[in-house]
Amino acid sequence: MLSDQQPQLGELTSWAGWLAWRDTVLARYRAQGQQCPLNALVSQLGRMTPGTQAVLAELMAGWQAQIAVGVRSMQAAGEVAADLDADRTAAGLLAGIQGGVVMMMSTGDITPLEAALDLGIQYLRASRLISGRAAGQL
Repeated sequence: MLSDQQPQLGELTSWAGWLAWRDTVLARYRAQGQQCPLNALVSQLGRMTPGTQAVLAELMAGWQAQIAVGVRSMQAAGEVAADLDADRTAAGLLAGIQGGVVMMMSTGDITPLEAALDLGIQYLRASRLISGRAAGQL
């Protein structure tokens, strides 16, 4: 699944890169419809073996880490507030994506996933405008 987001996930170094990644994620979920293998695993957490759960945790941590690298890249370019917590922001964006996917799987409507991605990127863009530490604590 993460390989389907490449090379865009590894190129979160500009706003165009973030929007290309957004479009790639949405295209992937539109193409697969309500059949998301990752969320199929997540929905079975209570019945998962420890080994399967460890693999899923590693996958999510890797995805979050790649998003955080993109946030840090934008911070280095001065496009995102320097005091924004990149790991926390990446976790929030990933949680929004996963929630949007669950809603899409439940309703067949991709709008919540689009909203999660759009609002996450808008938050990053606005972080420079939010004064001081408030950006990292919202």
